[in-house]
Amino acid sequence: MISPKVSGIGGVAQHVSKLIKKLESSGFEVDTISIENTLHIPMKGLYNPSFAFYSALKAMFNRFKGIKYDIAHGHNLPTWFSVKASKARAKILTLHGVYSKQITVLHGKFLGFLSKRFEVYATRRVNKLTCISKDTYNYYKKLGVNVEFIPNAIDLNDMPSNGLKLYDKQVVFVGRLSKEKGIDVLLDALKYVDQDIHLLVLGSGPLKDTVIRACKLYPNLHYLGYKPRYECLKYIAGSNLLVLPSRIEGMPTVLLEAMALKVPVIASRVPGVVDIVDDKTAVLVDVEQPLILARAINEFILNYPKSFVKRAYDRVVSEFNWDSIGNKYIKLYVSLLS
Repeated sequence: MISPKVSGIGGVAQHVSKLIKKLESSGFEVDTISIENTLHIPMKGLYNPSFAFYSALKAMFNRFKGIKYDIAHGHNLPTWFSVKASKARAKILTLHGVYSKQITVLHGKFLGFLSKRFEVYATRRVNKLTCISKDTYNYYKKLGVNVEFIPNAIDLNDMPSNGLKLYDKQVVFVGRLSKEKGIDVLLDALKYVDQDIHLLVLGSGPLKDTVIRACKLYPNLHYLGYKPRYECLKYIAGSNLLVLPSRIEGMPTVLLEAMALKVPVIASRVPGVVDIVDDKTAVLVDVEQPLILARAINEFILNYPKSFVKRAYDRVVSEFNWDSIGNKYIKLYVSLLS
């Protein structure tokens, strides 16, 4: 299993760590290559390229030592090099969003164009591509890639029985502090949010300093930093609302977690999000509209429809649990090996 991370609060890390546990509990032997055990450069702009380089070197070294695998399974496109370098009977790549769209949002159209050329080349040169969202699946299906849809999932046993509530009216954002997650939109929305509504921000990322500066402007904004996942879950469980103002998403784990905790959700109406919820399970708002986002927070902080919460919980239990999703991966592995 090759992934940039297999620990922490990130959605990819959660997905991969749970898949590994599912495989090991089913009798599989799993080796991992990730930043937790591989050299990399922890700097903006060098993080993913350095991991792609050093993880490929590590895979080549394992191959030189004669280590053979049945499956080499990488997560997100930078792992493609190490997947290809591994000695394995079948090679799989899982994408947690459309790679070229993510690069375009973060780095502009030129790098987005180059990344699209690369993703077309790379995704056609594995035995199977899997995607965690329907939008991502449809995108790569149109490119003629051998792709299968296997959604994200959560383990209901991970959910805390009680929450951390610091304020009577508490809204929480949990995730990477970056442009694609729309944290800047949320900060702009605070201009219009009622002063007795307090926003907790948990996470880290390139816009961390922007959030810290905003705390000086808004007394109802509280940056709590990067927290362990279980602590994040307790803050979600203690909140009146979880807000997810993303510009682009794969299939957000934090949204599934809020649904499982029966916490109301306000989220952007973007692909990935609408794979999980609709207008009967969450309050969806237009992307990059801080005023509309603020109005939704003000309106639904204490008046969120209870029927939305119930439908959302029922959906996550029936469609996005790890027993079902783990078995889909195992079935895929067996089919490729046979």
